[in-house]
Amino acid sequence: MPSLAALTETMEREIIAVAQALCGAEVAAARPVRGGANNRVFRVDSDAGPFALKVYPPQAEDPRDRLGAEFDGLKFLDSHDVSEVPKAISCDRDAGMGLYEWIEGEPIPSPELGDIDAAGDFAQKLKILSRDDSAVQLPFASEACLSGAGLVAQIESRLDRLREAGESPDLMDFMENEFQPHFETEKNIARDGYRHAGWDFDSEIAPAQRTLSPSDFGFHNALRRPDGKIVFIDFEYFGWDDPIRLVADFSLHPGMALDQAAKNHFGKRAFTIFGGDDDFRRRLDLLFPLVGLRWAMILLNEFLPERWQRRAFAGAGEDKAGVQTRQLEKAHRLLESLQNPDKSLFDGN
Repeated sequence: MPSLAALTETMEREIIAVAQALCGAEVAAARPVRGGANNRVFRVDSDAGPFALKVYPPQAEDPRDRLGAEFDGLKFLDSHDVSEVPKAISCDRDAGMGLYEWIEGEPIPSPELGDIDAAGDFAQKLKILSRDDSAVQLPFASEACLSGAGLVAQIESRLDRLREAGESPDLMDFMENEFQPHFETEKNIARDGYRHAGWDFDSEIAPAQRTLSPSDFGFHNALRRPDGKIVFIDFEYFGWDDPIRLVADFSLHPGMALDQAAKNHFGKRAFTIFGGDDDFRRRLDLLFPLVGLRWAMILLNEFLPERWQRRAFAGAGEDKAGVQTRQLEKAHRLLESLQNPDKSLFDGN
Protein backbone atom coordinates (compact mmCIF):
# COMPACT_ATOMS: atom_id res chain seq x y z
CA MET A 1 0.00 0.00 0.00
CA PRO A 2 1.15 3.59 -0.60
CA SER A 3 1.75 5.99 2.27
CA LEU A 4 -1.22 7.61 4.00
CA ALA A 5 -0.35 10.91 2.37
CA ALA A 6 -0.48 9.23 -1.01
CA LEU A 7 -3.83 7.50 -0.47
CA THR A 8 -5.57 7.62 -3.84
CA GLU A 9 -9.24 7.58 -4.70
CA THR A 10 -8.76 4.07 -6.09
CA MET A 11 -7.21 2.87 -2.84
CA GLU A 12 -9.96 4.54 -0.83
CA ARG A 13 -12.57 2.71 -2.90
CA GLU A 14 -10.77 -0.59 -2.26
CA ILE A 15 -10.68 0.07 1.49
CA ILE A 16 -14.37 0.99 1.44
CA ALA A 17 -15.24 -2.19 -0.46
CA VAL A 18 -13.48 -4.40 2.11
CA ALA A 19 -14.99 -2.45 5.01
CA GLN A 20 -18.44 -2.77 3.50
CA ALA A 21 -18.08 -6.53 3.20
CA LEU A 22 -16.85 -6.81 6.79
CA CYS A 23 -19.49 -4.66 8.45
CA GLY A 24 -22.40 -5.67 6.17
CA ALA A 25 -23.59 -2.10 5.75
CA GLU A 26 -23.24 0.78 3.32
CA VAL A 27 -19.97 2.62 3.90
CA ALA A 28 -19.79 6.32 3.12
CA ALA A 29 -16.12 6.95 3.84
CA ALA A 30 -12.93 5.44 5.20
CA ARG A 31 -10.44 7.95 6.56
CA PRO A 32 -6.91 7.24 7.82
CA VAL A 33 -6.70 8.22 11.46
CA ARG A 34 -3.12 7.49 12.42
CA GLY A 35 0.06 6.14 10.93
CA GLY A 36 1.89 3.90 13.37
CA ALA A 37 5.12 2.08 12.71
CA ASN A 38 3.47 -1.28 11.98
CA ASN A 39 -0.01 -0.89 10.50
CA ARG A 40 -2.63 1.50 9.25
CA VAL A 41 -5.92 2.34 10.88
CA PHE A 42 -8.97 3.84 9.20
CA ARG A 43 -12.17 5.23 10.61
CA VAL A 44 -15.01 3.66 8.65
CA ASP A 45 -18.31 5.60 8.61
CA SER A 46 -21.20 3.31 7.74
CA ASP A 47 -24.96 3.03 8.09
CA ALA A 48 -24.28 0.69 11.04
CA GLY A 49 -22.14 3.31 12.76
CA PRO A 50 -18.40 4.03 12.89
CA PHE A 51 -15.82 1.25 12.97
CA ALA A 52 -12.04 0.99 13.08
CA LEU A 53 -10.49 -0.90 10.16
CA LYS A 54 -6.94 -2.04 10.74
CA VAL A 55 -4.70 -3.08 7.84
CA TYR A 56 -1.82 -5.30 8.99
CA PRO A 57 1.60 -5.70 7.34
CA PRO A 58 1.90 -8.63 4.92
CA GLN A 59 3.23 -11.75 6.62
CA ALA A 60 5.94 -11.89 3.97
CA GLU A 61 7.40 -8.84 5.75
CA ASP A 62 6.54 -9.96 9.30
CA PRO A 63 5.71 -13.66 9.80
CA ARG A 64 3.89 -13.03 13.09
CA ASP A 65 0.12 -13.40 12.86
CA ARG A 66 -0.72 -9.97 14.24
CA LEU A 67 -4.27 -10.05 12.93
CA GLY A 68 -4.93 -13.46 14.47
CA ALA A 69 -3.44 -12.48 17.83
CA GLU A 70 -5.49 -9.29 18.06
CA PHE A 71 -8.78 -10.45 16.58
CA ASP A 72 -8.90 -13.82 18.34
CA GLY A 73 -7.66 -12.30 21.60
CA LEU A 74 -10.34 -9.60 21.60
CA LYS A 75 -12.99 -12.19 20.75
CA PHE A 76 -11.85 -14.25 23.73
CA LEU A 77 -11.99 -11.23 26.05
CA ASP A 78 -15.42 -10.22 24.76
CA SER A 79 -16.72 -13.74 25.36
CA HIS A 80 -15.83 -13.23 29.02
CA ASP A 81 -17.49 -9.80 29.22
CA VAL A 82 -14.28 -7.79 29.42
CA SER A 83 -15.38 -4.25 28.61
CA GLU A 84 -12.00 -2.50 28.75
CA VAL A 85 -11.14 -3.45 25.15
CA PRO A 86 -12.70 -2.84 21.71
CA LYS A 87 -15.01 -5.48 20.32
CA ALA A 88 -13.73 -7.48 17.36
CA ILE A 89 -16.40 -7.33 14.63
CA SER A 90 -15.14 -9.19 11.56
CA CYS A 91 -11.93 -9.86 9.67
CA ASP A 92 -10.56 -10.91 6.29
CA ARG A 93 -7.52 -13.00 7.14
CA ASP A 94 -6.45 -13.38 3.53
CA ALA A 95 -6.48 -9.62 3.00
CA GLY A 96 -4.91 -8.97 6.40
CA MET A 97 -7.67 -6.63 7.60
CA GLY A 98 -9.71 -6.53 10.79
CA LEU A 99 -12.81 -4.53 11.68
CA TYR A 100 -13.23 -3.39 15.28
CA GLU A 101 -15.46 -1.26 17.45
CA TRP A 102 -14.66 2.41 17.05
CA ILE A 103 -13.55 3.84 20.39
CA GLU A 104 -14.45 7.48 20.85
CA GLY A 105 -11.89 8.72 23.32
CA GLU A 106 -8.85 10.82 24.09
CA PRO A 107 -5.22 9.84 24.73
CA ILE A 108 -4.00 9.65 28.33
CA PRO A 109 -0.66 11.48 28.36
CA SER A 110 -0.51 11.96 32.15
CA PRO A 111 -2.21 9.04 33.93
CA GLU A 112 -3.30 9.57 37.53
CA LEU A 113 -3.28 6.96 40.28
CA GLY A 114 -6.90 6.10 39.52
CA ASP A 115 -5.83 5.29 35.97
CA ILE A 116 -3.05 3.08 37.32
CA ASP A 117 -5.70 1.26 39.34
CA ALA A 118 -7.70 0.72 36.13
CA ALA A 119 -4.62 -0.81 34.51
CA GLY A 120 -4.18 -3.03 37.56
CA ASP A 121 -7.83 -4.10 37.39
CA PHE A 122 -7.36 -5.10 33.77
CA ALA A 123 -4.17 -7.02 34.50
CA GLN A 124 -6.02 -8.85 37.28
CA LYS A 125 -8.82 -9.82 34.91
CA LEU A 126 -6.24 -11.23 32.50
CA LYS A 127 -4.67 -13.23 35.31
CA ILE A 128 -8.05 -14.66 36.33
CA LEU A 129 -8.94 -15.53 32.73
CA SER A 130 -5.60 -17.29 32.40
CA ARG A 131 -7.10 -20.05 34.51
CA ASP A 132 -10.07 -20.47 32.15
CA ASP A 133 -10.01 -23.75 30.20
CA SER A 134 -10.74 -21.96 26.91
CA ALA A 135 -7.59 -19.85 27.25
CA VAL A 136 -5.30 -22.75 26.39
CA GLN A 137 -6.10 -22.28 22.70
CA LEU A 138 -4.55 -18.80 22.70
CA PRO A 139 -1.00 -18.38 21.36
CA PHE A 140 2.12 -17.24 23.13
CA ALA A 141 2.61 -13.49 23.17
CA SER A 142 4.92 -12.09 20.55
CA GLU A 143 8.49 -12.72 21.74
CA ALA A 144 7.26 -14.21 25.00
CA CYS A 145 10.01 -14.53 27.61
CA LEU A 146 9.37 -17.70 29.60
CA SER A 147 12.91 -18.28 30.86
CA GLY A 148 15.92 -16.21 31.82
CA ALA A 149 17.91 -17.78 29.01
CA GLY A 150 15.14 -16.95 26.54
CA LEU A 151 15.24 -13.29 27.52
CA VAL A 152 19.03 -13.21 27.17
CA ALA A 153 18.78 -14.89 23.76
CA GLN A 154 16.35 -12.22 22.56
CA ILE A 155 18.75 -9.46 23.56
CA GLU A 156 21.67 -11.23 21.90
CA SER A 157 19.66 -11.73 18.71
CA ARG A 158 18.78 -8.04 18.59
CA LEU A 159 22.41 -7.12 19.18
CA ASP A 160 23.50 -9.34 16.30
CA ARG A 161 20.96 -7.81 13.93
CA LEU A 162 22.05 -4.29 14.83
CA ARG A 163 25.71 -5.22 14.34
CA GLU A 164 24.90 -6.62 10.91
CA ALA A 165 23.23 -3.35 9.99
CA GLY A 166 26.03 -1.38 11.68
CA GLU A 167 26.18 1.59 9.36
CA SER A 168 26.40 4.09 12.23
CA PRO A 169 29.70 4.58 14.13
CA ASP A 170 27.76 6.15 17.02
CA LEU A 171 25.52 3.10 17.25
CA MET A 172 28.47 0.70 17.22
CA ASP A 173 30.28 2.72 19.87
CA PHE A 174 27.20 2.65 22.12
CA MET A 175 26.70 -1.09 21.73
CA GLU A 176 30.30 -2.17 22.20
CA ASN A 177 31.49 0.27 24.87
CA GLU A 178 28.34 1.00 26.90
CA PHE A 179 25.62 -1.56 26.30
CA GLN A 180 27.63 -4.79 26.06
CA PRO A 181 29.54 -4.40 29.36
CA HIS A 182 26.35 -3.63 31.29
CA PHE A 183 24.56 -6.51 29.57
CA GLU A 184 27.31 -8.95 30.61
CA THR A 185 27.09 -7.72 34.21
CA GLU A 186 23.30 -8.07 34.44
CA LYS A 187 23.34 -11.43 32.68
CA ASN A 188 25.81 -12.79 35.24
CA ILE A 189 23.82 -11.34 38.16
CA ALA A 190 20.65 -12.99 36.88
CA ARG A 191 22.31 -16.36 36.32
CA ASP A 192 23.87 -16.27 39.78
CA GLY A 193 20.54 -15.30 41.32
CA TYR A 194 18.79 -18.21 39.66
CA ARG A 195 21.48 -20.60 40.83
CA HIS A 196 21.25 -19.38 44.43
CA ALA A 197 17.45 -19.74 44.30
CA GLY A 198 17.79 -23.31 43.02
CA TRP A 199 16.21 -22.46 39.66
CA ASP A 200 17.27 -23.47 36.16
CA PHE A 201 18.02 -20.36 34.08
CA ASP A 202 17.32 -22.32 30.88
CA SER A 203 13.95 -23.79 31.92
CA GLU A 204 10.63 -22.16 31.14
CA ILE A 205 8.32 -21.22 34.00
CA ALA A 206 5.43 -23.59 34.65
CA PRO A 207 2.10 -22.94 32.85
CA ALA A 208 0.49 -22.05 36.20
CA GLN A 209 2.97 -19.16 36.56
CA ARG A 210 2.09 -17.62 33.18
CA THR A 211 -0.53 -15.01 32.39
CA LEU A 212 -2.32 -13.64 29.37
CA SER A 213 -0.73 -10.35 28.39
CA PRO A 214 -1.26 -7.59 25.80
CA SER A 215 2.55 -7.63 25.50
CA ASP A 216 2.48 -3.90 24.69
CA PHE A 217 0.61 -2.82 27.78
CA GLY A 218 0.33 0.77 28.90
CA PHE A 219 -1.36 4.12 28.44
CA HIS A 220 0.38 4.66 25.10
CA ASN A 221 -2.19 2.07 23.96
CA ALA A 222 -5.23 3.38 25.81
CA LEU A 223 -8.04 5.89 25.33
CA ARG A 224 -10.30 7.59 27.83
CA ARG A 225 -13.97 7.52 26.84
CA PRO A 226 -16.12 10.63 27.42
CA ASP A 227 -17.58 8.92 30.51
CA GLY A 228 -14.06 8.57 31.95
CA LYS A 229 -13.68 4.83 31.44
CA ILE A 230 -10.40 3.58 30.00
CA VAL A 231 -10.18 1.29 26.99
CA PHE A 232 -6.95 -0.54 26.19
CA ILE A 233 -6.22 -0.96 22.46
CA ASP A 234 -3.69 -2.65 20.17
CA PHE A 235 -3.53 -6.36 20.95
CA GLU A 236 -1.37 -7.46 18.01
CA TYR A 237 1.10 -9.16 20.36
CA PHE A 238 -1.46 -10.64 22.78
CA GLY A 239 -0.92 -14.07 24.32
CA TRP A 240 0.77 -16.08 27.05
CA ASP A 241 3.84 -14.67 28.79
CA ASP A 242 5.67 -14.41 32.09
CA PRO A 243 3.90 -11.73 34.17
CA ILE A 244 7.27 -10.16 34.91
CA ARG A 245 7.22 -8.97 31.29
CA LEU A 246 3.81 -7.34 31.75
CA VAL A 247 4.93 -5.54 34.92
CA ALA A 248 8.41 -4.56 33.71
CA ASP A 249 7.15 -3.42 30.30
CA PHE A 250 4.47 -1.28 31.95
CA SER A 251 7.16 0.50 33.96
CA LEU A 252 9.80 0.71 31.24
CA HIS A 253 7.85 1.35 28.04
CA PRO A 254 9.34 4.42 26.31
CA GLY A 255 5.90 5.39 25.00
CA MET A 256 4.78 6.37 28.50
CA ALA A 257 5.96 8.98 30.96
CA LEU A 258 5.11 7.47 34.34
CA ASP A 259 6.55 9.10 37.43
CA GLN A 260 8.05 6.95 40.15
CA ALA A 261 4.92 7.13 42.30
CA ALA A 262 2.84 5.67 39.46
CA LYS A 263 5.39 2.91 38.83
CA ASN A 264 5.49 2.02 42.52
CA HIS A 265 1.69 2.03 42.71
CA PHE A 266 1.41 -0.43 39.83
CA GLY A 267 4.28 -2.51 41.22
CA LYS A 268 2.55 -2.95 44.58
CA ARG A 269 -0.68 -3.93 42.82
CA ALA A 270 1.25 -6.44 40.73
CA PHE A 271 2.62 -8.10 43.87
CA THR A 272 -0.98 -8.70 44.93
CA ILE A 273 -2.18 -9.90 41.52
CA PHE A 274 0.67 -12.34 40.98
CA GLY A 275 1.38 -13.06 44.65
CA GLY A 276 0.19 -16.64 44.26
CA ASP A 277 3.52 -17.33 42.57
CA ASP A 278 6.07 -17.47 45.38
CA ASP A 279 8.89 -16.88 42.89
CA PHE A 280 7.38 -13.78 41.27
CA ARG A 281 9.12 -11.05 43.29
CA ARG A 282 12.56 -12.61 43.10
CA ARG A 283 12.19 -13.37 39.39
CA LEU A 284 11.09 -9.77 38.73
CA ASP A 285 14.05 -8.41 40.68
CA LEU A 286 16.51 -10.53 38.71
CA LEU A 287 15.03 -10.09 35.24
CA PHE A 288 13.82 -6.47 35.37
CA PRO A 289 17.23 -5.07 34.31
CA LEU A 290 17.37 -7.49 31.39
CA VAL A 291 13.88 -6.49 30.25
CA GLY A 292 15.13 -2.90 30.38
CA LEU A 293 18.13 -3.81 28.22
CA ARG A 294 15.78 -5.51 25.79
CA TRP A 295 13.87 -2.22 25.55
CA ALA A 296 17.11 -0.39 24.79
CA MET A 297 17.57 -2.71 21.82
CA ILE A 298 13.97 -2.17 20.70
CA LEU A 299 14.55 1.59 20.75
CA LEU A 300 17.33 1.01 18.21
CA ASN A 301 15.07 -0.82 15.74
CA GLU A 302 15.17 2.33 13.64
CA PHE A 303 18.64 1.31 12.51
CA LEU A 304 17.26 -1.88 10.90
CA PRO A 305 16.32 -1.73 7.19
CA GLU A 306 13.13 -3.78 7.67
CA ARG A 307 11.89 -1.28 10.23
CA TRP A 308 11.80 1.42 7.60
CA GLN A 309 9.92 -0.85 5.22
CA ARG A 310 7.20 -1.16 7.86
CA ARG A 311 7.21 2.59 8.45
CA ALA A 312 6.70 3.15 4.74
CA PHE A 313 3.80 0.69 4.79
CA ALA A 314 2.24 2.52 7.73
CA GLY A 315 2.70 5.91 6.09
CA ALA A 316 5.00 7.40 8.72
CA GLY A 317 6.80 10.17 6.83
CA GLU A 318 9.84 10.94 8.98
CA ASP A 319 13.48 11.82 8.51
CA LYS A 320 15.51 8.64 8.95
CA ALA A 321 18.68 10.22 10.31
CA GLY A 322 16.75 12.39 12.74
CA VAL A 323 14.72 9.46 14.05
CA GLN A 324 17.85 7.34 14.50
CA THR A 325 19.63 10.09 16.43
CA ARG A 326 16.62 10.57 18.69
CA GLN A 327 16.29 6.83 19.38
CA LEU A 328 19.98 6.45 20.17
CA GLU A 329 19.66 9.28 22.71
CA LYS A 330 16.67 7.48 24.29
CA ALA A 331 18.67 4.25 24.50
CA HIS A 332 21.49 6.16 26.24
CA ARG A 333 19.07 7.58 28.80
CA LEU A 334 17.44 4.20 29.43
CA LEU A 335 20.81 2.55 29.97
CA GLU A 336 21.76 5.28 32.46
CA SER A 337 18.52 4.74 34.38
CA LEU A 338 19.16 0.99 34.51
CA GLN A 339 22.64 1.62 35.86
CA ASN A 340 21.17 3.79 38.62
CA PRO A 341 17.87 2.07 39.44
CA ASP A 342 15.23 3.05 41.97
CA LYS A 343 14.59 -0.28 43.70
CA SER A 344 11.39 1.01 45.35
CA LEU A 345 9.39 -0.66 42.60
CA PHE A 346 10.29 -3.99 44.16
CA ASP A 347 10.14 -3.36 47.90
CA GLY A 348 6.36 -3.14 48.20
CA ASN A 349 6.57 -0.02 50.39
